[in-house]
Amino acid sequence: MALTTTEYKYIQLDERNIPIIAGTTMKVVELITSVKAYGWTPEELHANYPHVSLSKIYSALAYYWDHKEELDAEIQRIDQWAQQMRREAGESPLTRKLREKGYLK
Repeated sequence: MALTTTEYKYIQLDERNIPIIAGTTMKVVELITSVKAYGWTPEELHANYPHVSLSKIYSALAYYWDHKEELDAEIQRIDQWAQQMRREAGESPLTRKLREKGYLK
């Protein structure tokens, strides 16, 4: 995978120009999704992703805030795609069985 450096020390762009945290396979949007979903602080992010140093986390957060509109649009696009896939997949056999037995409404 060819990576391009950025002005952010620990952020690289992959061949599709997706920002990746250097030395990991984690996308910046994946880290930001955890912040949005759980409200995690940088220290909590590090506790949950110990393979990502605090300095890399702060670099990813800085990248996000400097590119917020673009990355928020990407997060929204991914969410819409996931919702579409859920609708197309329909109800799973397990969910159907649990619903039939009255465990789910």
